[in-house]
Amino acid sequence: MSTTIKQVLAIPAALMATLLLFSACASKADTCQIPEGLTLQILGSGGPVADDARSSTSYIIWTNGQSRILVDFGSGAFLRFGEAGASFEDLDHIAISHFHTDHSADLVALLKTGYFSDRERDLSISGPSGSGPFPGLDRFLDKLVGKDGAYAYLSGYMDGSGGLPLLQPITLDAAARESMPVFGDDDSTLQIEAIGVPHGIVPALAYRVRIGDKIIVFSGDQNGNDDAFTRFAGNADVLVMHMPVPEGVRGGGRQLHAPPSRIGQIAGQTTAQTLVVSHFMARSLWEIDANIDIIRDHFDGEIIRASDLQCVSIGANGK
Repeated sequence: MSTTIKQVLAIPAALMATLLLFSACASKADTCQIPEGLTLQILGSGGPVADDARSSTSYIIWTNGQSRILVDFGSGAFLRFGEAGASFEDLDHIAISHFHTDHSADLVALLKTGYFSDRERDLSISGPSGSGPFPGLDRFLDKLVGKDGAYAYLSGYMDGSGGLPLLQPITLDAAARESMPVFGDDDSTLQIEAIGVPHGIVPALAYRVRIGDKIIVFSGDQNGNDDAFTRFAGNADVLVMHMPVPEGVRGGGRQLHAPPSRIGQIAGQTTAQTLVVSHFMARSLWEIDANIDIIRDHFDGEIIRASDLQCVSIGANGK
């Protein structure tokens, strides 16, 4: 472990070894067989530091055995996507919350997988507008797989050439505090909406996915200081919120992320049935039971601690 991480976390080496063992077991123990019906699967439940034996943030929504909606695709998610048996051909939409590496770094690896697929139909992808050092979705894709991009050999995704499916980018205003339509299927059984959320200087989005009469909300990374998200997430069947920081965090960490008490308050106000707590780092896994208890002080629904490849069954055919 680097000296810098030791200084930041102040966790003894022996305790860190225990955390790594616990996390490694958690990431492998809860794998699942995808059932018929509607299922949320956590591909990656970790953060940006390679200290917790977890892949970075990524989620997939399955309907009747098809991997249809992908939310974020951070470092390590490429491996988990394959382990889960997900299919590039099945994807209807990719939703990126923001352009930190732990939410988007493996996207190009996924596109390379698509190069070997039989997919012909266009692929819809959404992401935030840009600001400062953070590009908007259009610029991100151009720099990644455009004709002058880092992986220009995959530029067919931008114009449909070379036998590659065409990406259909949807850039969303990260400053918006009202719900924005993102994607829907022809018979209106699937609907995706987004809203901007506060994440320091980083343009970021939260997503709301409705399939049938079931609602799954992904908070993305946010500090929880805007009540617009709480309204946006109302009546969720499953609310996914990120807890990379412990209670009492201050400074930059608090500007970026909500502590456990705020997570619990938001979940309680949304009347969500199930809260999935995810996007852990070593600093939030340390004393994890105490952090979860703080959430329980404000939320009396089911709380699930996410682990890589874990599944959350939501309902039969989204009904």
